[in-house]
Amino acid sequence: MEMVQSANKSYLLTGGNMGNRAGYLRDASVNISFFCGKILRQSSLYETQAWGKTNQPNFFNQVLLIETTLCAVELMKKILLIEEKMGRTRNEKYGSRIIDIDILFFNDEMINKPQLVVPHPEIQNRRFALAPMNEIAPDFIHPVLLKNISTLLKECGDKLGVKKI
Repeated sequence: MEMVQSANKSYLLTGGNMGNRAGYLRDASVNISFFCGKILRQSSLYETQAWGKTNQPNFFNQVLLIETTLCAVELMKKILLIEEKMGRTRNEKYGSRIIDIDILFFNDEMINKPQLVVPHPEIQNRRFALAPMNEIAPDFIHPVLLKNISTLLKECGDKLGVKKI
């Protein structure tokens, strides 16, 4: 008898600040649904000030909830291939980019591997990830911090601008 792989749920953050930002996020969504799994929910687009290296154009960000049969490490591999296919180059930390796709959460798993840390270790410090996440999943409980997204957003010390488009 064939084993049916159960579906995993993962929250992904897409973002970019070069060229047609909205178009690149749309392309990323299409690629994610083709290579990774079904998009169940998606936030609005948010325009956000650059984090880490602030002297660059504003980003567009969006959170997607996907259902996938991939494990977290395989999902990360597919995401890196999508970024590469879309022309992402990694030249400088926090530098400008066409597309960036991060795994924020994978089910309620805690993963700590050299190539992947889930939940995303900085989400509680980044308004640009929490605001769109809060739009589609305010009650989702962070499996390490044991607080919901709405609470994390209220407690977030990040003062960079984040506005819904």
